[in-house]
Amino acid sequence: MQDGMSEFESTHGTTPPRAVGPRRRLRFLGAAAVAAVALVAAGCSAGSGAPDATTPAAAPTTTAPPRAYAAAQVQALVTFYSAADNDPPGSTDIAHPSDRHHTAGGTGAFDDPITMATDVREIPVGGVVYSPKLQRYFVMEDDCAPCIAEWGASKKAHVAFWIGGGTDSRVTACEDSLTSARPVTIQYDPPPGLTVDTRPLYSAGKCWPAT
Repeated sequence: MQDGMSEFESTHGTTPPRAVGPRRRLRFLGAAAVAAVALVAAGCSAGSGAPDATTPAAAPTTTAPPRAYAAAQVQALVTFYSAADNDPPGSTDIAHPSDRHHTAGGTGAFDDPITMATDVREIPVGGVVYSPKLQRYFVMEDDCAPCIAEWGASKKAHVAFWIGGGTDSRVTACEDSLTSARPVTIQYDPPPGLTVDTRPLYSAGKCWPAT
């Protein structure tokens, strides 16, 4: 070993590397980690666009206004008919069948009015009336020869209400007993919710209100 040379220089001929203490190594590692995180963050930011957080406003909902009913008070001659005097006799056929009724019928409720006959010029097919006396709804589904003649001659209001499929003599007597000699009040295009009596107008030989 030469004078002034360290053991490392004597053996390797070079100056030994300076030792790196624990604190310096941590400082290097910390700097590298920060750089790596920065690169990853930059890559994520560049590779994926942030979704548009703006959500289109929902269209405002609108509610249709409730249907307005005419509820017109009309004075009309009201008569009655049954299968006994229908055309053809003994049948429940109607001139204007629909999805509501294919044959004469109904309970008198707002959702199931009873068949009515008149002139289509007086009340259109599907038109509904309410009888305060009988407390039930009726719907125009059939033709009535006397009603057509009277409306054509003098615009006299005349409607015929169906009372059932009876064909015996008692049903005819019931029709006569329910018929008023003078015009009575009926309500054209009535609203729902009016009082309803769903007892049949004629059943098993009995006439309303005894049914």
